[in-house]
Amino acid sequence: MSATLLGPDGRPRCRWCAAAPEFPAYHDHEWGFPVADDIRLFEKLCLESFQSGLSWRTILTKREGFRAAFAGFDPAAVARFDAGDIARLLADPGIVRHRGKIEAVIHNASRALEMIAAEGSLAAFFWRYEEPASAVPQSRSTSATSEALSRELRRRGWKFLGPTTAYAFMQAMGLINDHAEGCVIRPEVAEARAAFRPPV
Repeated sequence: MSATLLGPDGRPRCRWCAAAPEFPAYHDHEWGFPVADDIRLFEKLCLESFQSGLSWRTILTKREGFRAAFAGFDPAAVARFDAGDIARLLADPGIVRHRGKIEAVIHNASRALEMIAAEGSLAAFFWRYEEPASAVPQSRSTSATSEALSRELRRRGWKFLGPTTAYAFMQAMGLINDHAEGCVIRPEVAEARAAFRPPV
């Protein structure tokens, strides 16, 4: 089976983006383009941890609800959440109401602040795990790099971020170009990654 499928405009795209009406715009304008903004990086880590065991469509359709519920994913704000906030979140139909994942996001916000203090930014840390441009697209759900990233996050005390979740984060944030060969967006992402200068 081909890894691409023609979209409504007749151009080939990764086959997965035809699975839901929300996916094409996300695929064309977000997925795989390099991100250096710490808020967006933290948000994506949180959303990927919520996605574990669920479909990405579920998370994507609730993304604005998550942003409202979690103070725009500002780690400094989320780290201050308390038992009252947990109760509020567990009653919020705009998010996935899973106590363990909610508590993990609050816990991870403190780990994010520690990382920013130690590394200068989240971006400076995560972009050390960039995959080379030669990486074969969509050939796996983890990689040696995502396994190393997951191990280091766990060592630093982060929760709900195994190697599969770490790989999905890498795919989405541009640390690897996993658009299929032949996908019309793949060269756009390659160009964006080539021009991107990660923080140090």
